[in-house]
Amino acid sequence: MPVSAGPPPVAVRGGSVAIGGRPILRGIELTVEPGEFVALMGANGSGKSTLVRAITGLLPLTGGAVDLFGTPFDDFRDWHRVGYVPQRPSAASGVPATVWEVVASGRITRRRLFRPMSRQDRQAVTDAIDVVGLADRAGVGVSQLSGGQQQRVLIARALAGQPDLLVLDEPTAGVDLENQRALADALATFKDRGATIVLVAHELGPMAPLIDRAVVMRDGRIAYDGPALDEEDAHGHHHPVDGTHDHVPHVGSPLDGLGGGR
Repeated sequence: MPVSAGPPPVAVRGGSVAIGGRPILRGIELTVEPGEFVALMGANGSGKSTLVRAITGLLPLTGGAVDLFGTPFDDFRDWHRVGYVPQRPSAASGVPATVWEVVASGRITRRRLFRPMSRQDRQAVTDAIDVVGLADRAGVGVSQLSGGQQQRVLIARALAGQPDLLVLDEPTAGVDLENQRALADALATFKDRGATIVLVAHELGPMAPLIDRAVVMRDGRIAYDGPALDEEDAHGHHHPVDGTHDHVPHVGSPLDGLGGGR
């Protein structure tokens, strides 16, 4: 549940997105309160990833508006308050880099341009690496890590910036159970510090107990917004936010695989 006061970190009002003239999101109304851990779920192509990309400015809205921390998106400048982990990226690149170096890049939004890292910066990097359970790998090249460990590096990079809002797009996709548990532990620590988390979920697995609220999308609209769904609803009928009856397939349990995609 929310643990801090202040304006909502995320408020979407009538949000719509079209790509190539094809509507992807239609009239989204979504408010995420301070300290909430919200799971954004839905079937393949339901619009989950499109919504988080619109929230973070990676896709422009074609209608409606987004506020971040009470500020209209176009006027928002405090990007150090927002951390983003994209969908299925690779932390490795053509340039060799250690875990510490990649995570340290997450401090850029907190530092003055061309200024060396301070003691506070270094401590934040060390802390972030420790939170994701990779302290013993800090000096290892990222390319030598497994895919799940690389995903943990990317989360550490976001955490190093000490954001108030963390947005993750399917961080557990293709990640083994051991690394899923490590990711869940890291997010539990981050949540305990009062941060707000929006998680796009293919399947929640070990993260299920952390979820305060589930938002289920279908065909670019919000079909369900409420408490995390349980096994009893696995194949039941849900009541969408507009009050009509709708059957949302395969969204009964946070433990169900819901598919990826937009």
